[in-house]
Amino acid sequence: MYEPNVVGDWQEYDEHEGLRVRVHRLEPAEPPRGRDDAAEGLTYFRVRVTVENRGPRHLGVHLEDGQVDVRTGPDGESAFLDWRNCQFIEGFDVYPLRRATAVLYAAGPEASLSQVDVQVQVRVDEEWADRRVWTGGLGLPDGGAEPPAGSARDDGLVCQVSAFLREQAEEGTV
Repeated sequence: MYEPNVVGDWQEYDEHEGLRVRVHRLEPAEPPRGRDDAAEGLTYFRVRVTVENRGPRHLGVHLEDGQVDVRTGPDGESAFLDWRNCQFIEGFDVYPLRRATAVLYAAGPEASLSQVDVQVQVRVDEEWADRRVWTGGLGLPDGGAEPPAGSARDDGLVCQVSAFLREQAEEGTV
């Protein structure tokens, strides 16, 4: 069974030695070039997607328009992606022990931003890697951080997914 990653977790790709991807820093933010008229009434947020090379050779990485899908709320409705403000990774050679980061600006109804899913399909050296999903929400910590006991976020989706992944992980990998 395939389980989603929690925002903040690294995902390793077996088909590309040393490649790993992380969706992180899901936070409210206004776009640098101003709001798009189509996002009127929506709340903007920013998400970062980092590609890291821990392998022995450089990898040509593409993370462009159409390779990232952002969904919000319990029904998984598509978020508005402000392509004009996004910074993609377009044909960049990521050398060993180096990273490249894409910064995406999206918007959605404020009430649905407590649950955000980000699907990424990176292209490496003209080959498509498998799609992976990260789940999180605005105002929730990145993976690995625990909310205070008794807080309203204890039963949130991110905490449930994080607890499930910890239970499923082999000892020593958490």
